[in-house]
Amino acid sequence: MEQRHLGRTGLRVSRIGLGTLTWGRDTDEHDAADLMKTFWEAGGTLVDTADVYGDGDAEYLLGRLIDGLVPRRDLIISTKAGSVPDPDRRFDGSRGHLLAALDASLARLGTDYVDVWHVHSFDPDTPLEETLQALDIAVSSGRARYAGVSNFCGWQLAKAATWQLSAPGTRTRLAATQMEYSLLQRGIEREVLPAALDLGIGLLPSSPLGRGVLTGKYRGDALPPDSRAASEHFSPFVEPYLDDTAGRIVDAVTTAADGLAVTALQVALAWVRDRPGVAAPIIGPRNAQQLTAALSVEALTLPDEICRALDDVSAPVHRYPDHDWSTL
Repeated sequence: MEQRHLGRTGLRVSRIGLGTLTWGRDTDEHDAADLMKTFWEAGGTLVDTADVYGDGDAEYLLGRLIDGLVPRRDLIISTKAGSVPDPDRRFDGSRGHLLAALDASLARLGTDYVDVWHVHSFDPDTPLEETLQALDIAVSSGRARYAGVSNFCGWQLAKAATWQLSAPGTRTRLAATQMEYSLLQRGIEREVLPAALDLGIGLLPSSPLGRGVLTGKYRGDALPPDSRAASEHFSPFVEPYLDDTAGRIVDAVTTAADGLAVTALQVALAWVRDRPGVAAPIIGPRNAQQLTAALSVEALTLPDEICRALDDVSAPVHRYPDHDWSTL
């Protein structure tokens, strides 16, 4: 698998990442081991998790597979901290919470360091410089090799990155931002992606298959019984992308796939993988068969005319102030 630099750093990652959102809940140890082995044998290196996935079980399960199945040195492990199971405060970006969460993650993973550590989301109740200081401490102490953020909007990302760059040698520059990005969700193109490109921050798209909808499995009225849309805890996650607008985009993806003699999954994943600024989309297959199907995209590069057609059918409405105001 091709390797790419993560933003403006020397760290190289596989251009497809393996996500672990369902590990420890819907994905058991046997399936996780099959996924990890298949990914590693295909040349994959980037494995993404978070301290809240499966209430910590995803990290614990990943830790059990490190070295026993796949050498730690062959993996780029990315994890996140900051989300909390508190209905009154969904995010805690305080220095104390973040560093304690990192130590807990390292214990579950059974490793001395993570390669990339992200703040899971912006916390409006904590001064940003306090949140970012946790990243500096993590890197300077060796517990994290690189740092990033996740789910920051454009001004939040630009402010955080600029703050870090204002004291080179003292503060660690942001290497990555993890954001949802697909043909069904192009909102980051408004401000986040331009900021990331300008500041040298690598983009790690989550849900690059539109929460599974872009595979074409939900065409028609019936929901596949083993799909996430049919599951109790994932159906609210998928439902927003089952509307008529999404349907038209899925139809276009399917048409392109038929013309290229490939699958809708391959077309949708290739599109986001090769967008400007993207380092590695993070996919979340449930089994090795799904993973193998996704990894087959390595051999596919979409023709320019297909990319333009998909761009047009999925184009978000961005007017003022993104376009030249004098033309509005």
